[in-house]
Amino acid sequence: MNSLAERINDALPQTQCTRCGFPDCKAYAQAIAQDNAPINQCPPGGLEGVAVLSKITGRPALPLNPENGREGPMNVAVIDEAWCIGCTLCIKVCPTDAILGSNKVMHTVIEAVCTGCDLCLPVCPVDCIEMVPVSNEHTGWSAWSPELAQQARQRYEARQLRLIEEDKQHASRQQTKAEMKLADLSTHTRIDSDPLTGQAMSSENADKEMARKRAIIEAALAKAKARQKS
Repeated sequence: MNSLAERINDALPQTQCTRCGFPDCKAYAQAIAQDNAPINQCPPGGLEGVAVLSKITGRPALPLNPENGREGPMNVAVIDEAWCIGCTLCIKVCPTDAILGSNKVMHTVIEAVCTGCDLCLPVCPVDCIEMVPVSNEHTGWSAWSPELAQQARQRYEARQLRLIEEDKQHASRQQTKAEMKLADLSTHTRIDSDPLTGQAMSSENADKEMARKRAIIEAALAKAKARQKS
């Protein structure tokens, strides 16, 4: 990021809620710095946040865009554990790893690191998550703090790095499997009978099936290698 985008990002609440229309706070900051987005699309920052962005960018302060949501109190997610089915969908979308649990095991929220982003609500198939206000009448930055924003940013960035590493490890395993199959393609290709007729496959058709299987595995291998380099 350039220096202006960094200053803007530093001034955002780092809830990573995507209500601004961008995938995260950093992307919104970059869009503002490049004049590709207005400064009034962050409901968690509220009017005070718009005023801060106005000073940084030199643009006039505007009312919050209602299409992005309204300023409100700080919320945290609470899971009704009696209804939770352990689907892990909320865990996958939580930007700060604030939800604990595993497949088919009850989930729970670490309240101290929940940013109230609401991203877990739409993915829950049994509607067992509720957003609960915890800041009384305080809204925007009066309900949040630079310390909480810094914590959220650090957890979000750590999660992004973890996901990248996990994807590379998965790609490495896929590459190993693909290389193993290519090394002994005949063992991993069914050429003893035609899948349509059930009869013995001709030599010509067997060669075609081997070529088809080879092309599929080579494509998967190339994709796995590319993911590890990205």
